[in-house]
Amino acid sequence: MHPKLKESFNFEMNKAIQFYNKEDLEQSFVHLERAHILGQTFVIPHTKTHLWMMKIGWKKHDYREVFGQITRMIASILFSRVWVPVGNTGGANVNPLKPMPIPKDLQKIIDDK
Repeated sequence: MHPKLKESFNFEMNKAIQFYNKEDLEQSFVHLERAHILGQTFVIPHTKTHLWMMKIGWKKHDYREVFGQITRMIASILFSRVWVPVGNTGGANVNPLKPMPIPKDLQKIIDDK
């Protein structure tokens, strides 16, 4: 992970955790989705975003999200280095195989090597 990408991923994760700790689970999830896009081709960051999404699902008693994140964590461990649906935001509310448009600000970070 190049330095700018790592810095941006960590920024989004830190924001997500801050919002989680403030019980603002909606904003936390927004930052986790952004972190997911940035880290999805790297096993540990990818899996970390799904772990935190699962924690939000658990806290909200959203067992569809919890189950969806468990399956996505397994897939992130097995497939992150091989194939990912580029731009996918990672929540259980989206098809895990569907590529999605990447927000322009994140695309610039991903392209900046």
